[in-house]
Amino acid sequence: MIGFLKGTVELLDRPFVLLDVNGVGYRVLVSGNVLSKLSKGDKATIFTFTYVREDVLELFGFWEIEDLKLFESLISVSGIGPRTALNIFSFGTRDEIIDAIVKSDASFFTSVPRLGTKNAQRIIIDLKNKMGAGDSVDLSGKDLLENAEVVDALKNFGFSVGEAQKAVREIKTQGLSLDEKIKLALKALGRHG
Repeated sequence: MIGFLKGTVELLDRPFVLLDVNGVGYRVLVSGNVLSKLSKGDKATIFTFTYVREDVLELFGFWEIEDLKLFESLISVSGIGPRTALNIFSFGTRDEIIDAIVKSDASFFTSVPRLGTKNAQRIIIDLKNKMGAGDSVDLSGKDLLENAEVVDALKNFGFSVGEAQKAVREIKTQGLSLDEKIKLALKALGRHG
């Protein structure tokens, strides 16, 4: 298996980077976050996961070894393939992903294309204890539905989905009315603005 590649960026072709390593071009799938930090001609070290199936051989790349480890945890969850797991990294940093797991924030994961509620819940159930949060997981759907309503309300105020979801993750939402959640989220967004 290839653990990492160190070379020069030859080509950026979303979602791939073509990395020249001593004259050999490696095509590596990377998240949008990694892609946005690279330019043609950059020297880069990318930690890789080699995915092999009978008809597929793909490399998935990450800036840091900790990102790679989280990616490997995500693909250990039944129903989560490597492309979906990589896509999660386009919607949040490693810390934001771990935070969403620890706080049972299924709405973070359902915002990722092709990642439905069932798989979002499965990620949280399977990985929450591994992330150091042993308390019970509330996946009744009530909080998920209300948090989605808060995100929709914030979108109506002109905030992006990402900004709205980040604000919802930052506030404590248990036991609050929908109006109270929206007000707290707006305050959180005001602090960042």
